[in-house]
Amino acid sequence: MAPAFVANGVAAVNPPVTGRVSEVYSEVQNSRLDHALPLPSVLKSPFAVVDGPRSSAAGNSDEIAKLFPCLFGQPSAMLVPGDAKKLGAGQKLKIGVVLSGGQAPGGHNVISGIFDYLQDRCPGSTLYGFKGGPAGIMKCKYVILTPEYIYPYRNQGGFDMIRSGRDKIETPEQFKQAEETAVKLDLDGLVVIGGDDSNTNACLLAENFRSKKLKTSVIGCPKTIDGDLKCKEVPTSFGFDTACKIYAEMIGNVMIDARSTGKYYHCNKADHSNLQLFPVVRLMGRAASHITLECALQTHPNITLIGEEVATKKLTLKNVTDYIADVICKRAERGYNYGVILIPEGLIDFIPEVQQLIAELNEILANDIVDEGGLWKKKLAPQSLQLFDLLPSAIQEQLMLERDPHGNVQVAKIETEKMLIQMVETELEQRKQQGSYKYKFNGQSHFFGYEGRCGLPSNFDSTYCYALGYGAGALLQSGKSGLISSVANLAAPVEEWTVGGTALTSLMDVERRHGKFKPVIKKAMVELDGAPFKKFASMREEWALKNRYISPGPIQFIGPASDNVNHTLLLELGVEA
Repeated sequence: MAPAFVANGVAAVNPPVTGRVSEVYSEVQNSRLDHALPLPSVLKSPFAVVDGPRSSAAGNSDEIAKLFPCLFGQPSAMLVPGDAKKLGAGQKLKIGVVLSGGQAPGGHNVISGIFDYLQDRCPGSTLYGFKGGPAGIMKCKYVILTPEYIYPYRNQGGFDMIRSGRDKIETPEQFKQAEETAVKLDLDGLVVIGGDDSNTNACLLAENFRSKKLKTSVIGCPKTIDGDLKCKEVPTSFGFDTACKIYAEMIGNVMIDARSTGKYYHCNKADHSNLQLFPVVRLMGRAASHITLECALQTHPNITLIGEEVATKKLTLKNVTDYIADVICKRAERGYNYGVILIPEGLIDFIPEVQQLIAELNEILANDIVDEGGLWKKKLAPQSLQLFDLLPSAIQEQLMLERDPHGNVQVAKIETEKMLIQMVETELEQRKQQGSYKYKFNGQSHFFGYEGRCGLPSNFDSTYCYALGYGAGALLQSGKSGLISSVANLAAPVEEWTVGGTALTSLMDVERRHGKFKPVIKKAMVELDGAPFKKFASMREEWALKNRYISPGPIQFIGPASDNVNHTLLLELGVEA
């Protein structure tokens, strides 16, 4: 056990119980606690932090420059072998860390990496864990993190070390509260671990602190299982690798179940009572389809719908329904009375006609009271009204639910998989009456969501997160602010990974929210000309008509498959998965 952590000569005071009791851990959990994590070689030797070229923005650079006058244009940073004296050896830093937004496997290792950096490079430093997300910063609620406190969380899933929250620091009063906390704790730096919205908030906080001449630097860290926070300098967000492997295991199980059930109902094609079992699996990913694409590459389902392709091709609900029905009929002709379908959580929001309907509903719900008599429907365009009336009543009700904090429909609560099952059933019944289909379709709906957010992080996510945290510590010690911790060259052995920071403003664009333009980190969508999608597109017809199912099984921590990296990342880096 590491020695007790001492801050400014005073032993840190913590509750005797942190919430985790390692004595009741499973053997696998215990084996992960002491799993040694390799570091990139640049972090194991003396290093210097050097600046790169001046940065710009992902879009609307003039607007971003106005919004971030203190930070805009600042260069990226890179850690290189060099003289560590320039970092200020012997400094005793006071650093805060906060978890923001939804959970993702590996978050605890980011905190462990920050902590270990301070222990290794800045002995006597203090690490404050703000409790419950950004609200902990505003309310100055924190715990001083010590070796004993952190130990039960190393290489473990979840965000329960300090817990997360979805509050944002946005109003002048909230910024004032954050400033008061920074001054009260005499913070040298703050690490915000979160997704695109959280890192946008981190950049706003960094701008605010710098404009007020506070010494507190702010560094972001890329977190989201959805995989939509990435760019050339930030190849992937942490948690994506683990979540996809968890979902892929469950999809593999569903595939075996569908195949097994199919055997039970196997009989002559002419038997009209033959039952076709088709599980429809909806996966996390409201704004982008990265999880669905990666899980397809890992498991080879019969049908996979990629939202970005649906939007680009301007497919209608009828087009989507017909495509699914066509594959079902073709498989039936080949004697396959079962199949598996994957769709992204946000599929319904990618269909142009549904997008238009949702946009009109958003305006109506924002400005009017929806009457029970249905008079509000008269404000819909004729084509939107026709589509709304076509939808199953359950989907109509879900489209009318309360909007999220950004004024958008909560697509996670729309059971798109059930809607598709009902629409496909109707289409196949019509084909049966026409004599072109002879089976009884049985769709089973699944939503794999939060199950993937808090699993034991894969070896990749464990190591990647640790390096992100360690790198964030280096950036803070060097006085950098408004950057996001970046670890790259991820297809190479860990020793060859590169470490640095990317200007948060370089990832930003402006977006209209609640009637106003606000800075946002631009979401990374599935690129239809990218290697992952091209690989999928080249195989999907074979997967549709033949059984090429792969059941990956649970995440491996030792053995030949334990260090496998997800297909998406490898293909994007030019390495065949």
